[in-house]
Amino acid sequence: MQTNEHGQRIGDPVPDWEPRPWPEPVLLQGRYVAVEPLGSARYAELFAATCGDDDAGLWTYRPIPRPRSLPQLWMHLAAHLDDPAMVTFALVPLEGEAAGTAAGIASYMRIDPHHGQVEVAGVLLGRALQRTRAATEAIHLLMRNAFDLGYRRFEWKCDSLNEPSRRAALRLGFVEEGRFRNHMVTQGRNRDTDWFSLTDGEWPAVRTAHERWLDPANFDDEGRQRVALAAMRAG
Repeated sequence: MQTNEHGQRIGDPVPDWEPRPWPEPVLLQGRYVAVEPLGSARYAELFAATCGDDDAGLWTYRPIPRPRSLPQLWMHLAAHLDDPAMVTFALVPLEGEAAGTAAGIASYMRIDPHHGQVEVAGVLLGRALQRTRAATEAIHLLMRNAFDLGYRRFEWKCDSLNEPSRRAALRLGFVEEGRFRNHMVTQGRNRDTDWFSLTDGEWPAVRTAHERWLDPANFDDEGRQRVALAAMRAG
């Protein structure tokens, strides 16, 4: 913390700061997952992965309830692609029962190149992708891409009642910042929103922990982790 000529405390300088480039819809290739620009060729796969009769719970905290037909999902996803403020990706696991097919989505939102901040939002994981190393790697790749572009702040937000999303944020290394009360009306219900973030200063340690956890040596022949990510980060 510094003090100016008026005796006021001011923030640390950010040397040679310039606006960052807009994140392009590019393929982010991982070991266990491919994060690819969303296209209509993946819509039927996403419908099968996330819109089955037993999948209504996946949509509880989303802007709309579970689409009951492919055209309904098509319209929902097409709106993502038509929104110039969003960059949306399909998550395609490279292993397991859903290998080679889209089993989830995630978007960059609140993209602010001028200040260097971006949010990962709208994360929807089909059941075949949940609690897998492919899911962890997908978010890691989106983080890495943003920080490689020079962004200073990477955000995660969720309904305060969405405990799986809160746990995921903390597990991945985000820092909880607070709660925006009466932030939204979602599906006719109040939503208080919890905010989490990761900064460029925190990213190197988080990146190292992610990479150690994602190393094939950290998994047995059945794909079960030997050391938890939280332990990697703590170490």
